[in-house]
Amino acid sequence: MPWQSIAAFLRISTNTRLAGDRFTAEEAGRVVDLWLGQPNVRLLNPADDHWPLLRRMVMEGQAVGPLVSDAQLAALTIEFGGVLHTTDRDFARFPGLRWTNPLA
Repeated sequence: MPWQSIAAFLRISTNTRLAGDRFTAEEAGRVVDLWLGQPNVRLLNPADDHWPLLRRMVMEGQAVGPLVSDAQLAALTIEFGGVLHTTDRDFARFPGLRWTNPLA
């Protein structure tokens, strides 16, 4: 699990400006603790040579603005040989990324 995904969960789930029920910071923190306590979950940190892969995702994927975060997730997924599970079709722009829509 990338740190960016954890931060995004915390940002969205505690944002009181969004409609619906929101978590308190403590509640959201407990959810993350539960995730990280699972034996099949590990945190993904970029390696020292992450930049060339991230640069390629940004340049070839034409990622600007908010899409730079997507490029970083794509680069981490490729770096770890994984498959990204997302409903966001923007990820199709990144060369070499294996991704799937879990709802399809």
